Formats: sequence, C-alpha cells, structure tokens
Amino acid sequence: MRRSSLAWIIVGGAVLLGLFVVSLFGLMALLSDEDTFSGSGDRIAVIPVEGVIDDAMAKSINRYLKQYGEDNRVKAIVLRVDSPGGGVSASQEIYREVKRLKDEKKKTIVVSMASVAASGGYYIACPADKIFANPGTVTGSIGVIAEWLNYKDLAEWAKVKPVVFKSGEFKDTGSPTRELTEREKEYFQGMINELYGQFVQAVTDGRKGRGSEGNELNEERVKLLADGRVYTGESARKYGLIDEIGNYQDALKATAKMIGVKGEPQLVTPPKPREGVSILDLLLGASKIQDFTPSQLPKQLSDLDTSVKFKYQWK
Repeated sequence: MRRSSLAWIIVGGAVLLGLFVVSLFGLMALLSDEDTFSGSGDRIAVIPVEGVIDDAMAKSINRYLKQYGEDNRVKAIVLRVDSPGGGVSASQEIYREVKRLKDEKKKTIVVSMASVAASGGYYIACPADKIFANPGTVTGSIGVIAEWLNYKDLAEWAKVKPVVFKSGEFKDTGSPTRELTEREKEYFQGMINELYGQFVQAVTDGRKGRGSEGNELNEERVKLLADGRVYTGESARKYGLIDEIGNYQDALKATAKMIGVKGEPQLVTPPKPREGVSILDLLLGASKIQDFTPSQLPKQLSDLDTSVKFKYQWK
C-alpha cells in the first residue's frame, strides 16, 4: 500500500507540476502581447510577414491587422516584409485587409522590406502610404506562375495506369498522369493572364503617380516593369516601386513622424508563435523515392500533392 500511495503521489505531483508549467508559459505568452498595451499614448503596431505566403499566414496576419485596426490607440501599422510571395488568393487576402485599414480605418500603413519582398510580398505592400527597402533588397517580380508535379513517366515505369471519367473537357486539366493538350494550355494561359492583370491593377492603384518627375507610374509603365524580373531596392526606388531607401529603424522613425509622435514610439507586436515540428524534421523522417519499389509507388503517388497552384511567388 505504501508503494502504491507513493506512486500516486509522484504521478499527482508530476501532473500538477506540468499544469503549473503550461499555465506559466501561457501567462508569459499573454503578457508578451498584452503588456505592450499598458499605459497611454499613441502606438505603432509592427507585424512581421516572414516566409512563403499561404492561407495559414494570411489568416494569422489578417487577425492582427483587424485587432490593431480596431484599436484607436494604434495610429499606424508597419509591415516588416521578408517574403518571396506565395499563393495568389492568400496574397490577395492580406492585400485587401491592408487596403481596408488604410481606406476605412484611416490607419497609416508603412512597409519595411527586409532581404526579400518579391511577387506576393510586393503585392501586399502596394496599398501602403510609404514603402522602405534596403539598397540590396530583392523586390518586384510582378507576375504569376502556375506549377504542379507530373509523374506520367514514373507511373508508366511502375505500371500504374490512370482511369478517369469526367463531366467536361477541362475537368482533369493539370492531371499529373498525362501531358496538357493545346486547348488546356490556352485555358491555363488565359487564367494566368487574368491573374496577372489583377496584379498589375493592384500595383497601378497603389503606386500611381509615384516615381521620379517625368517617370511617374501609370498602368503602361507598370506593365513594362511587370515581366517577372526582380529589382534591387535602389532600382525599385528609381522606377517608383518603393518610396525610400532605409532600414527598419528608418521606417519606424518615418512612421512616428507621419503620425506626429515625438521621440521613441511605443511599439506593439504580435506574440511569437510557438515552435512546432520543423520542415527539416519532416524531411529527415521521409523516405527517398528511389528506395521505393514499383509495387509501393501507387500508395506514394496517391499521397503526393499534385494540385495546380497559381502563385504570386518569386522562384
């Protein structure tokens, strides 16, 4: 009985200790966000946009944009962008929220570009009141790309034969088990052109009239710049794609001046995300495709993500 009681005491103590640690970390995470709201005075919210833009990132960024947009003490929002872009719709989700805060909430929006702010990373910056970049920042890449995996030859080697019934000619366009027809290529190119037009329009709306005297941006000039190439921060300023050469601190000082804050501005930042399983862990735990035998491939092929993805992303 004594050993049993001791074991239960140890287990109970471990559970209580675990709950205490979890509660402590939760409180620390809460304070890391909420303690910046104590006191009074105007604030500048800084939201990092780091990595490839996907639906999860757009949801997270927009949550903080909405939160800071509703807070009357937050007079300006700085987006610190270090991203090669990503999904078309995900980039447009953030773009629309940034534009809404500027137009409806009258928030001052400033973008500070880090190493890369290309394609979708540039798209979300377009509505900003002012865009800063370093001289060597990689930006631009105004364009659209669609890509997916095609394992037709691999399936034939594994003697896997696809069987498809479809309701229309284009229902399985982009199938990973066959080549595109000429009509399908035209169909996809039409979608690319439409999404490209949306990108050009977003740049034109946000940057119209910017640039050096006599070289102000308009739709025609945007199209000349929008062939997918990237630009350095210095070149982007010359073409009117950004406003100022400066680092993060320069952007903060300029933002404070724009909203009339003297001295060091009070900053508000989202809490840092909790760490999870890294992509490296996932990769190290995955088998190499050359280790599979033909009989194993059908299952592996069915697990591959072969959906067609349209992206505002610099590759």
